[in-house]
Amino acid sequence: MSETPQPADLIVFGGTGDLSMRKLLPALYHCDRDGLLAPETRIIAMSRGGLDDADFRGKVDAEVRGSVPVDDLATWQRFLGRLHHISIDISGEDSTGWAKVTALLAGHEQRDRVFYLASPPMTFGPFCREAHRAGLVTPASRVVLEKPLGRDLASARHINDEVGAIFHERQIFRIDHYLGKETVQNLLVLRFANAFLEPIWNSLWIDHVQITAAETVGTPGRRGYYDHAGALRDMVQNHLLQLLCLVAMEPPARNDRESIRDEKVKVLESLRPITGGEVDRFTVRGQYTAGVSGGVPVPGYLDEPDNTPPTEASHRVETFAAIRAEVKNWRWAGVPFYLRTGKRMPYRSSEIVVQFKEVPHSIFPGSTPNRLVLRLQPSEGIRLELMAKEPGAGEVALKPVPLSLSFAETFTARVPDAYERLLMDVLAGNPTLFMRRDEVEAAWRWIDPILTEWESQNMLPEPYPAGTAGPAGAHELVGRSGRTWHEEGLA
Repeated sequence: MSETPQPADLIVFGGTGDLSMRKLLPALYHCDRDGLLAPETRIIAMSRGGLDDADFRGKVDAEVRGSVPVDDLATWQRFLGRLHHISIDISGEDSTGWAKVTALLAGHEQRDRVFYLASPPMTFGPFCREAHRAGLVTPASRVVLEKPLGRDLASARHINDEVGAIFHERQIFRIDHYLGKETVQNLLVLRFANAFLEPIWNSLWIDHVQITAAETVGTPGRRGYYDHAGALRDMVQNHLLQLLCLVAMEPPARNDRESIRDEKVKVLESLRPITGGEVDRFTVRGQYTAGVSGGVPVPGYLDEPDNTPPTEASHRVETFAAIRAEVKNWRWAGVPFYLRTGKRMPYRSSEIVVQFKEVPHSIFPGSTPNRLVLRLQPSEGIRLELMAKEPGAGEVALKPVPLSLSFAETFTARVPDAYERLLMDVLAGNPTLFMRRDEVEAAWRWIDPILTEWESQNMLPEPYPAGTAGPAGAHELVGRSGRTWHEEGLA
């Protein structure tokens, strides 16, 4: 029997922003509908929106209700009743907002108190200082930090220092929503709860691993952010490296709060550095130009609508990144990990492909190596491709056939959104699926030399037409060793 939910106050800074309206509030509604929130739990949005409680509830009713299945009006009204809004300026020059937060939270100091910073990382330190100055940080408080955590190792350390001056490490939850996806969690179960896989999960049997996060969307209205982020910071440093860690990590001694995170840090520290002239050999960066996506003509990055005029940074930023990485330890020696992410790709898909080696001696012509595909989106599932004989008399004809697990088809229960799982873990105080400080900094330590080399070069990113699978250099990256990107079945 599940534990009774404990009352909590969830304070969302940036509570009227895009992340809150598209992800956090829908996730919290589903948690409420599933009985995971205590009746007394409150959701307090903080922003500069100038709204009162009624205004905010009306905004959520108008903008969020259509994106969630509201089949029980009483439950939806109960959820709206949890919502509060306080207008605030975190600069500290206007103390009115902080006084209102203090008054709203007064008398509930023993509750779990979660500060969710759905805001740019430059605000993390100032918010924590002002919350502490207002007396809002209690021993039962936690703070959730959205990615990206900084632009490089130095800025990440600065943010960690600022937040760490107010909150203990055990109170800090650095979120990566990819780790809340069912397929990612099933990867650990697949590896460590099934005896047949672990003996072949190494360089003796695995040829290479591909990790892809492909998007069909561009960046309309987001150039101000994306010019200073780019694909490497936005996706590789966090999402793709986290997936690499889960594929490559050693079996932890226990499934507890720190053992899994300890093993992930070891993987990051085992990554072979890519520096200097090796950056051109082992990495590719691209930027999409005008093309056709989904049968519709779309503009290039520099001409996306609703954007600020392009700057020099706009011409140099990458919307596509590919890397050939290596984990230098006994298990993975010689096995390349290919990481790839891009915008305006021909398909939307996030997946991990584990490509096994050919059988040592094949007695059947036409056999191909086995492949394990773990799909994170758009439809989560696991597929193991095996060789089988096609029915019929005469010569033996082989065909690769899939053993598939679709979560939507196999399990009758609704597959929860990643944020639902992660928000419940925060309220429960479980940090397993969140990044520790040393983990974040180890990832930046590996990424920084690549960023430095890219930014020091006079070369622009390699162009690729929107609706295609990235620049030619990405295909050369895997083609030099006789391999190809996994594409079939994704369109």
